[in-house]
Amino acid sequence: MPLSDAAQPLVSFKDVTKRYGNFTVLDNLNLDVAPGEKVAIIGPSGSGKSTLLRVLMTLEGIDEGQIYVDGESLTHMPGRGGLLVPANDRHIRKVRGKIGMVFQSFNLFPHMTALQNVIEAPVHVLGMNAKQARERAADLLELVGLGAKLEHYPSQLSGGQQQRVAIARALAMRPKVMLFDEVTSALDPELCGEVLNVIRKLGAEHKLTMLMVTHQMGFAREFADRVCFFYKGQIHEQGSPSQIFENPQQERTCAFLSAVKEAN
Repeated sequence: MPLSDAAQPLVSFKDVTKRYGNFTVLDNLNLDVAPGEKVAIIGPSGSGKSTLLRVLMTLEGIDEGQIYVDGESLTHMPGRGGLLVPANDRHIRKVRGKIGMVFQSFNLFPHMTALQNVIEAPVHVLGMNAKQARERAADLLELVGLGAKLEHYPSQLSGGQQQRVAIARALAMRPKVMLFDEVTSALDPELCGEVLNVIRKLGAEHKLTMLMVTHQMGFAREFADRVCFFYKGQIHEQGSPSQIFENPQQERTCAFLSAVKEAN
């Protein structure tokens, strides 16, 4: 789903730089993501892929540039005289409410059931009443194929099932943008498929904008509208899945894809 000149991106990185000491992990990055677009982010370790998601989720700050979500700056807000100033916590929380993220590790509360894990944020963050939150949580767990596991604790669930609870939990906040950071990396190969099937279902049935960092090249090729190859904190090459996987133009992209193919 290419971004037309007339369409306003739902997510936009403008000259974003992020450093850790002397190491620049995002280097003057520019990226626009259209509403409903599914973007797969691939590349070698240390290229800035996960940092892209972490700064979008405001788990990390940025050193330069701006990030916009749904036309509103995530990193800045209007100050006196209309000049932009760094965003305060209240502004960041408001804009970040449009984003959901699923991590490599499931991060479920071990003392709560699957249902309670999904209910927690809508009640305490959105102020939803318990009955509505319970109904939404039950519907979402049904959506991810866990309608029969509502009262199970994380220790009673497989890794794939725990990751699906984590996806339901992120969806419970009604985000416009979903971020997936190597969501199958902690799973056995046989469990990867059930999580990827849930993501496929979300992409087919819901108009969510998705950014996905992944090493699953087959899934990226099948699922994404666009693939971005990251290298040294920049988008080294991007295009449709067929362009990137069948006819990459950059030598570094070719080398990466060849190495991944050999490893598999």
